[in-house]
Amino acid sequence: MKLLRVGPAGAERPVVLAPDGTARDLRPLTPDLDGAFLAAFDPATLDPAALPVTDLTGVRVGPPVARPGKIVGIGLNYRDHAAEAGAAIPTEPVVFLKPTNTLVGPDDQVLVPRGSEKTDYEVELAVVIGRTGRYLETPADAAAIVAGYAAVNDVTERAFQFDRGGQWDKGKSAETFTPLGPWLVTPDEVGDPQALGLRLWVNGELRQDGSAADMIFPVHETVRYLTHFMRLDPGDVVITGTPAGVTLGRPGTPFLRAGDRLALEVTGLGRQETTLGQA
Repeated sequence: MKLLRVGPAGAERPVVLAPDGTARDLRPLTPDLDGAFLAAFDPATLDPAALPVTDLTGVRVGPPVARPGKIVGIGLNYRDHAAEAGAAIPTEPVVFLKPTNTLVGPDDQVLVPRGSEKTDYEVELAVVIGRTGRYLETPADAAAIVAGYAAVNDVTERAFQFDRGGQWDKGKSAETFTPLGPWLVTPDEVGDPQALGLRLWVNGELRQDGSAADMIFPVHETVRYLTHFMRLDPGDVVITGTPAGVTLGRPGTPFLRAGDRLALEVTGLGRQETTLGQA
């Protein structure tokens, strides 16, 4: 099942895509796709045919979850990306947090920050949490709290991240730096998240072409691990790392600038397309 939110920023409405692709209005059941809805949501009990049809022609698509409590990032989670970054393979997940006000829709404009020298892209698989998770014992326990999966771009300013002192958060926190969506796809439709492919293009050139099978710490193990350091709540978003191919690992390749066109896809989770602007 595919869930999404459409409409102007800050006034999105919830929609479900029926198996035949028909968009159905979810507002008879919930005002929004937020943590409260996800905590009670069971895809097996939802009959899209019982909901009114809605027209999505020309309508903006927003991020598929409203007001997450936190966005948790995992760094260096692909061996090939760690190698291109010149970093050692982590022995435990590298964890950072992104501000929730970086979240935007899949095709919203990404803004290059003022003073930026090295704005970069990172196609990733996002996990949206549907149940509270505390001190989970097994990856199977972690799988049971997942509401669904989405495509995400963990946009990063490398000079802010590495050259300006302190922690990674400086390079991860600019406005518009977390385009999410278009859909939240439920686990029953996704199947094995480690089987998903991730691809990203810059100005039509394929830059990233990886597989979640190459993660150092698999999705459900990552979620289990996080619950021993923080409580995960319904609506929280976990972004699970990027494969090789970022600009950082391509010497001589220009970093992103206003006017560049970005596109990305994650298998079964939809496509993002945006043209960069200047903050």
